[in-house]
Amino acid sequence: MNASRMMRVAVSLLLVFAVTLAILYRERFDVAALETWVRDAGAVAPLLFILVYALAAVLFLPGSVLTLAGGALFGPVLGTLYNLAGASLGATLAFLIARYLASGWVAERAGGRVKQLINGVEAEGWRFVAFVRLVPLFPFNLLNYALGLTRLRLLPYVVATALFMLPGAVAYTYLGYAGREAVAGGEGMIRKGMMALALLAVVAFLPRLIGALRRGPMMEVETLRSRLADGGLLVLDVRSPEEFVGEQGHIDGAVNIPVERLAEPIDTIADYLEQPVAIVCRTDRRSAKAALLLAEQGFADVHVVRGGMTAWNAAGYPVVERGVGHDTGTRNTGS
Repeated sequence: MNASRMMRVAVSLLLVFAVTLAILYRERFDVAALETWVRDAGAVAPLLFILVYALAAVLFLPGSVLTLAGGALFGPVLGTLYNLAGASLGATLAFLIARYLASGWVAERAGGRVKQLINGVEAEGWRFVAFVRLVPLFPFNLLNYALGLTRLRLLPYVVATALFMLPGAVAYTYLGYAGREAVAGGEGMIRKGMMALALLAVVAFLPRLIGALRRGPMMEVETLRSRLADGGLLVLDVRSPEEFVGEQGHIDGAVNIPVERLAEPIDTIADYLEQPVAIVCRTDRRSAKAALLLAEQGFADVHVVRGGMTAWNAAGYPVVERGVGHDTGTRNTGS
């Protein structure tokens, strides 16, 4: 074993040990003690806080707690700056550790979702990083490591990370500041509390807004028919299993997942994260909801089929024989 490989193994083992200790003793992560420690640091308090935040990101400690503490300690403006600096530094360190020292450990820990993330980065580059920073598809600390396994260059990663973490940093920093003011009985508590809630509401709405922006235009049944011949398109039927094999029949090769199940990630369609997905239902009302749910989960090329199976049947296009299900070769994952 050469020296470089020995160094990688040693660092990986050290990282595993440090993360394990951090997770086991995270209950002892005393924010009050941290605030006292930082206040007593004087002029170097901001630097100390940034370094602690970065170390917490590397060791899988809860960053949200530190973000609130940053707002309480430094106020909404400087607190946002220091929180963002610490989170960005920690994200960069985790990225570099995964890329150069502990890629095997990270891949094993992250599991099958790494492939989904890598496919997204390969297709969209920094834009996918921007999306996952705004929409929390992956846990923040794990995401930092997992992105290090991709071929994304460091500079676009750092810039996209810092820029698109800003909305969340502003909201949670202000919440920490408002909480401190409420405890201290400062002036304008109601106004500051309402402002904090408004910022949190904006951050909570971002996934829905971005999902709507990422959703593709509606697809006509004629277009769907021609694209099916070319291949590489997933037809997702979001009706109930009974409707799927009922009166209207279904498109041969369609995957049946009722819209109610799409609120959570579905492993069987994860490979289509960056490939075209055509959604059909009886008409197209449920399809619109399904398209939004998929877009919020990171699917980048989602289309609602206008008129759904009603329009498909009206056009006289073939369907799997009515009343026939899985035995025809049609994949039915909803039953």
